[in-house]
Amino acid sequence: MQDVIIIGAGPCGLSAAIECQRRGLNALVLEKNCLVHSIFSYPIHMQFFSSPELLEIGDIPFATSNEKPYRHEALAYYRKVSDFYNVPVAAYEEATNVTRQADGTFLVHSVKRGGKTREYEAKHVIISTGYFDHPNILGIAGENTDKVSHYFQEAHPYTGMRVAIIGGSNSAVDAALELIRVNAEVTVVCRGEKLSASVKPWVKPIFDSMVDKGRIQLKLRSKIVAIRPDEVEIKSEIDGSLITIPNDFVLALTGFRPDRELLFAAGVELSEDMDKPVFDPETMETNVHGLYVAGVIASGRNANEVFIETGREHGRLIAEHIMAYRGK
Repeated sequence: MQDVIIIGAGPCGLSAAIECQRRGLNALVLEKNCLVHSIFSYPIHMQFFSSPELLEIGDIPFATSNEKPYRHEALAYYRKVSDFYNVPVAAYEEATNVTRQADGTFLVHSVKRGGKTREYEAKHVIISTGYFDHPNILGIAGENTDKVSHYFQEAHPYTGMRVAIIGGSNSAVDAALELIRVNAEVTVVCRGEKLSASVKPWVKPIFDSMVDKGRIQLKLRSKIVAIRPDEVEIKSEIDGSLITIPNDFVLALTGFRPDRELLFAAGVELSEDMDKPVFDPETMETNVHGLYVAGVIASGRNANEVFIETGREHGRLIAEHIMAYRGK
């Protein structure tokens, strides 16, 4: 019997495991992919918006010579923190079901990559799953073809290609700047009147300069309405006019959504619009006693509602609540 099972080995899940271990609780982390998979899924050369201090967990300093750390530095940091605390992570083992038993404990079913299934018993469960496996689908004709991707890792595969990027946030801006370095023809299509206010301030002037020089085509208040083998159709939301441009690839960088199926199946109530799990923000406990949420899974439709710098504190709240309950 485990004291705590944490589902998800992202920064917030690791932080929760560390906080539980510090208080003498026996914790196990189940992760269906690799350690900090969401960060691994970021573009290879991505730089964080946050300073290193805001990404720290377990009181371990995040040492870097950069004002804002890069993806590869974060991967190394979280590996080292996990090793330092000897966090027990069962990687490539997916939790498939969580059931609260009659005695108040939980039964967690899992499946390993090779198909072998397992069962664990635990007194408490923390769900800290990410969102990178569930991109926001746009419903555009042709979106399911192999020329379309909701992920961008590096520019090389698009060398000399005609690429349309859907979105106006950091991911779209960063991808556009990387793509022009490999001589891709880039068109950014954004539904807003301007780019997101969250675009990194040290990056936006460079992007604006590339737009002014014609290196990047920016179409604001517009949306792609059809994707075809050699072209895309773009509709202006200003006057409804349509234009067609030649195209080889589409990057639909419109964000992701947390997967709440595990929560819902476990009996966790969701808000009226199925947008957000119901939980106590002071303890992170859901309506299912002993079942907690940590990290982005606690957010609403906007996955950016919870960041590492805020979600990393959830583990402390949870661990303190578990200890208070055990002390009664």
